[in-house]
Amino acid sequence: MEDRGASGDFAFLYRHLRSVAERYFRTEPPGHTLQPTALVHEAFLRLMEQEGPAFRDQQHFCAAAAVAMRHVLVDHARRRRAAKRGGDRRRVTLSTAELDFDQQSLDMLHLHLALERLGKLDPVHERIVVLKFFGGLEMKEIAVEVDLSLRAAERAWRAARAWLLTQLRAGPDL
Repeated sequence: MEDRGASGDFAFLYRHLRSVAERYFRTEPPGHTLQPTALVHEAFLRLMEQEGPAFRDQQHFCAAAAVAMRHVLVDHARRRRAAKRGGDRRRVTLSTAELDFDQQSLDMLHLHLALERLGKLDPVHERIVVLKFFGGLEMKEIAVEVDLSLRAAERAWRAARAWLLTQLRAGPDL
């Protein structure tokens, strides 16, 4: 993230989150019921509803937005699944989000459950995946956000990615 003046912060952050959402939706079929703009707006609303300290900087805001976007996508997938009574699952291609699991497609709820399991084993690894996948942050930004050196963050990313690949290939435990 680059620093901007106060008047440009909002526009810059909005464009960044919108580009992350657009990358995510590129793999979705046309006519999807949730669009990039709606995802970003819902994430912004959730962030504004939270009570707590202000965001330290743009990176901190994007990290919080990544978590909010994850929850919006998971909630949307749950609603769709409930509406269809266990019908078709929503598919996501992880390679688009730089997880690069050999074009492995997966269900958003499956990813969410795998991330929850990862979080129980290592919360930092879970946070790194969320910041990368849902936040679109670069590794140097992620390293700052999780308070690791760049090399340590990259090692953690590789380990988390390998662990997730194993979990996702095993199939959903829903």
